[in-house]
Amino acid sequence: MQIILLERVEKLGTIGDEVEVKNGFARNYLIPQGKALLATDANRARFEAEKAQIEARNEKNRAEAASHGEALDGKVFVLIRQAGENGQLFGSVAARDVAEASTESGTKVERRQVLLNEPIKTIGLHEVQIRLHPEVVISVTMNVARSEDEAERQASGENVIEAALAEQRADQEAQASEMAAVAAEVAAERGPSEED
Repeated sequence: MQIILLERVEKLGTIGDEVEVKNGFARNYLIPQGKALLATDANRARFEAEKAQIEARNEKNRAEAASHGEALDGKVFVLIRQAGENGQLFGSVAARDVAEASTESGTKVERRQVLLNEPIKTIGLHEVQIRLHPEVVISVTMNVARSEDEAERQASGENVIEAALAEQRADQEAQASEMAAVAAEVAAERGPSEED
């Protein structure tokens, strides 16, 4: 189906482009959402007559999204989740969680605007992209931690998982040296063996 785009659509084109799309995509999404018109002679004439208004409306929406984006861009959001010793989350952080955290800060973000290829499944600092407008994409950081204290340590640059593993190794080495000392003590108490 041939359509005329009324706004920039990812992977299709920009305002005024005439593109070929599948019938269902046009009928069920683009046309009802007001993102496109069916490419007929009447609609082409209508688009040309309203082109300035459409472009002005798009520019206004883009400027509004950019101003909201300035408030959000680069922000760090802390999410406290339960996780195992190795940093694996019990569950995951999905686009919905990112949208809720962003909305709580005062800028309304919908789940579909969050560009997250796969859910976050480990603690740590994770960069997430948010598309506020087809032409405005910002980046926020999700600080996923097990506690507020851990979130602060992560924010200061400490690798919490690596620190926990180093602490475990130190404990294991201390236990091993303690067991070796006890074994040497027991061997000394027994004295030389009869075979000697």
